Amino acid sequence: MTQVLSVASEVAPIIKTGGLADVAGALPAALEPFGVRLRTLMPGYPQVMRMLGENEIVARFPDCFGGPAVLLAAEVAGLDLLVLSAPHLYDRSGGPYLSPAGSDWPDNPERFAALSWVASEIANGAIGDWQPAIVHCHDWQAGLAPYYIARSPAAGRVRTLITIHNIAFQGLAPAWKMQGLRIAPVDFTSDGLEYWGQISALKAGLVFADWLTTVSPTYAAELMTAEFGMGLEGVMRARKDSFSGILNGIDEETWSPATDAAITPYKTAKGKAANKAALQHEFGLAEACGPLCVVVSRLSDQKGLDLLLQALPALLAKGGQLALLGSGDKGLEAAFQAAAGPNVGIRIGYDEALSHRMMAGGDAILVPSRFEPCGLTQLYGLRYGTLPLVALTGGLADTVIPATPATMAREVATGIQFFPVTAASLAHALERLCDLYADPERWTKMQRNAMSQPVGWDQSAARYAELYERLLGK
Repeated sequence: MTQVLSVASEVAPIIKTGGLADVAGALPAALEPFGVRLRTLMPGYPQVMRMLGENEIVARFPDCFGGPAVLLAAEVAGLDLLVLSAPHLYDRSGGPYLSPAGSDWPDNPERFAALSWVASEIANGAIGDWQPAIVHCHDWQAGLAPYYIARSPAAGRVRTLITIHNIAFQGLAPAWKMQGLRIAPVDFTSDGLEYWGQISALKAGLVFADWLTTVSPTYAAELMTAEFGMGLEGVMRARKDSFSGILNGIDEETWSPATDAAITPYKTAKGKAANKAALQHEFGLAEACGPLCVVVSRLSDQKGLDLLLQALPALLAKGGQLALLGSGDKGLEAAFQAAAGPNVGIRIGYDEALSHRMMAGGDAILVPSRFEPCGLTQLYGLRYGTLPLVALTGGLADTVIPATPATMAREVATGIQFFPVTAASLAHALERLCDLYADPERWTKMQRNAMSQPVGWDQSAARYAELYERLLGK
């Protein structure tokens, strides 16, 4: 078995704010059939500590970025975990990254440098009876791990890999924190981890890891451009020969319309009717002649939801409806609440069970993102026969077969794509969606296509396993 340490700041179903958690939670089981044993290192947030049952202290760290810490081994939700219990860093209210007031914790650089440093200690034998051959890091929160390992005795012996889930979040810290973050001044250069006079934890990973991946082939290409690279496009181009785009998958057991306990289960798209009626009732919407479109998303400009507000009249004019679940930008929250009406239902916040009911009851799932590394909601939509309407970017471009004359003639289309990513283009796409919905034969065929698409982890896990073997020279 290839021994791999996965380092992640959030892991589903234990704690989740986004797609990173879904990937970190799904990869261990997906990789096991390929001869990979993956253990996951994560912070001991209060939510995590409450879920720990039997556990064992496997390492102690007297000075872990401002206080003592212990490393616990435990199994939770079928995951083989290593939990960094450091109360001075993680035992606080709020989310993984934000205070209850919604602002970043000021010591976030230290909190996640500690996670990365402990990963390097594990690579160097901190757990006597287990040592990884590969350390697989996720996003900026684990970005310093490849740097620490590269500057340790494990360099060259333990291979490192970092996956970029969203390059917009880079883990920046002021240069004066260098000593406290255990960074050598010689490495604070433009060729190292310096980013416009600041320390970038993500750049550290991009420069010092043996290999880079991101969560879709199209996003990998986009990251080498100034439009999407967020100032790191030069680094990405320099690493192009050790950089892969591997699509995310979804947990097909959790997201299965045939067995989902949150809905009225169904095996074909005909079974959606009961769920649609229930969802309309839950959101206070009447029956309508057009499609019921759903949005389950963080409310932000990145997600293109300001464009949806502008394009919404086009959907409503064609008899369509909108049910939205999400939170985020306060201005967008207020604007969507103001748009609520007989054919627009809004829920501010997040509710996992409701998100399942929306996938089952919606006719279409809207994902108008300006950029989207991979996206998972369109994959849930495909699985549930809820046709995705998506922007032509990132993983959305890689996972949805657009309804064009050619794809409709071949009967392979699974959704609608639009470009450019503007309100006018989105409005036109919504009108096309309504026209397709008005043709039951074509719509049903697209639903059938969508529900037959491979959206699980089999193919992607195989690619990760091949990459691990390549890193180990097998």
